[in-house]
Amino acid sequence: MNNKSIIIMGVAGCGKTTIGSLLSKQTGSYFIEGDNFHSKKNIKKMSSGIPLNDSDRMGWLKSIKNETSKRLKQNNVIIACSALKQIYRKKLQVDNSILIYLKISKNDAQNRLSERKDHFMPSSLVQSQFKILEEPSSALIYDATTNIDDIVNDICKKINLR
Repeated sequence: MNNKSIIIMGVAGCGKTTIGSLLSKQTGSYFIEGDNFHSKKNIKKMSSGIPLNDSDRMGWLKSIKNETSKRLKQNNVIIACSALKQIYRKKLQVDNSILIYLKISKNDAQNRLSERKDHFMPSSLVQSQFKILEEPSSALIYDATTNIDDIVNDICKKINLR
């Protein structure tokens, strides 16, 4: 299997879903939105302004990994998932995983989240995400405020997805 798993990580509001879905459309890759794999319990907790802990995230990460493994048999897979800690990223990785980190300031992330409608994560949880964020040492790193098309084009060139 030569298909690639591309994990797009970062705090809420950095643009994971936007970049991931655009990248998926341009390359014909399968797109996994990590938020869609949260349990009702996790969503309720976050909606109440309570940050998830490591234990809360393990089942969520396992579900994403299972879906990734299934989809990789047919296609490249792009995953939008916060994956804030190294242990979370390890849970998601498969043999051909590539990590992309969308880096954003706390201010910009909070501003973007406050503009969101109909999302379960309040902007008040951004602080808790930055608190546990372990920036990756080996990843393609992009300033999340850069033009979206420029980021997508650069990713496609660097990992040869087209």
